[in-house]
Amino acid sequence: MATPDFIRDIRATAGHQLLLLPGVTAIVFDDAGRVLLGRRSDTGKWSVIGGIGEPGEEPALTAEREVYEETAVRCVAERVVLTQALKPVQYANGDRCQYVDITFRCRATGGEARVNDDESLEVAWFDVDALPPLSEFSLFRIKQSLTDGPTWFARTPEA
Repeated sequence: MATPDFIRDIRATAGHQLLLLPGVTAIVFDDAGRVLLGRRSDTGKWSVIGGIGEPGEEPALTAEREVYEETAVRCVAERVVLTQALKPVQYANGDRCQYVDITFRCRATGGEARVNDDESLEVAWFDVDALPPLSEFSLFRIKQSLTDGPTWFARTPEA
């Protein structure tokens, strides 16, 4: 995963200091109700699609862009499912980040699912009752996307 230029520019002066960054997750469903997943090249594990916004980019457009960049599937963000400040992470190079995730439920509008960049080893559609092994992060977001309830948000910091 390449570090965006704007992050490199910030790191040039901020060093390894903790950065608060906007992140999005896209839970994409097709007309058959299947969910789109990617098998990540960094971990080899299946996951929902996501990424970080560029300066000035609306979060819904970030979600749509990330889905296309990673999977070649076009989609439309339909609603915000949840928002959550995630635990800070430290990368091997010492950089520290904390992502504020906005998860969108999205509807596929075109394209054929395929690996479209170096972030995925595979991409595929899955029936929600036949998902591959997934992290709690991904499972929770898929589950919340299947409900018609209000937007979920944490009231206390993630433990």
